[in-house]
Amino acid sequence: MAAMTATRARSARLALAGARLLLPVALVALCAAPARAQATPPWHEGVSEERKQKAQALFEEARELHRRMMLAEARAKYEEALASWEHPELRLYLGRALKSIGLPLLAYENLRLSLQWAPGSLDPEVEQEARASMRALVEQELAAIKIRCDEPGATVLLDGKPWFVGPGAERRMVTPGEHVVTARKAGYFTVVKPVVVPAGKEASGQLALSVDTIVTKQRWPAWIPWATLGAGAALGAAGAGLMWHAGASHGEVDQRLREGCERSCPPSTADGYEASVLENRLAIGALVAGGAAAVAGTVLLFMNRPQPYRTEDRGGVKLDLLPAASFDAAGLSARLVF
Repeated sequence: MAAMTATRARSARLALAGARLLLPVALVALCAAPARAQATPPWHEGVSEERKQKAQALFEEARELHRRMMLAEARAKYEEALASWEHPELRLYLGRALKSIGLPLLAYENLRLSLQWAPGSLDPEVEQEARASMRALVEQELAAIKIRCDEPGATVLLDGKPWFVGPGAERRMVTPGEHVVTARKAGYFTVVKPVVVPAGKEASGQLALSVDTIVTKQRWPAWIPWATLGAGAALGAAGAGLMWHAGASHGEVDQRLREGCERSCPPSTADGYEASVLENRLAIGALVAGGAAAVAGTVLLFMNRPQPYRTEDRGGVKLDLLPAASFDAAGLSARLVF
């Protein structure tokens, strides 16, 4: 009996040791608090032991699927584990799987999230590997777009999806090819700008909007029609005055002719008659010219009424294409165009 008990005890110890050997090093780091950190790591805060154990079990399943190159299934298990526990190493393994599947943008984002905690959240070699993978993705398989918009309240969209609200600037990694930057705000022209950015490049630029409104505009300065109309009225008045004076002079001459002149009339009578005729002709010309000017002034006033015009769209995006840099680089490579 004692021998059987001892045998069973040895078997149990061997089974336990074997199980421990089967666990990957990453899983040990996943479940144990890092010895190098005195305080509790932030990804442990607020996470129950039950959720940690669930994430551990899912992680084991995902690792096995990953080793068997069942990448889609492994991805689903990694994501399910992350839903229970947001852990940097889970993000790292998911990024690796996504990169192998051929989803560089999602792989880059998960690798970036694995480094979002303070330095030292991953082993130095693993962290170096993650950063190297990110740089390789940026240089070979991804591109970047950075846009600045200083218009307060302007909504900026990338490929039809909300991006940010101005004023401000945002940078996003994208797949190489054509993308569409849109900016809109009530009362402003909508800006739609196609952006073609190849792999390893960054398109950066300044976005500007212009006011979309209705303004009134006249063909000529307002004084021109009124001056023409006034000139016509002045000529008409002058013509009327001349005609009255010519009529009065002609009446005097006619009165003298009726009274009769002995044998012949004095020269002044003939001169007065000719002067009245000339003055009458001048009066008629002034009246005609004044009437024409008055009609022209009236027509000009009608034509010079304020007409509504839509303001010109002067908005747009000025882009500059530069070599891209990953988010973890010290300083962005973007150069904004103002």
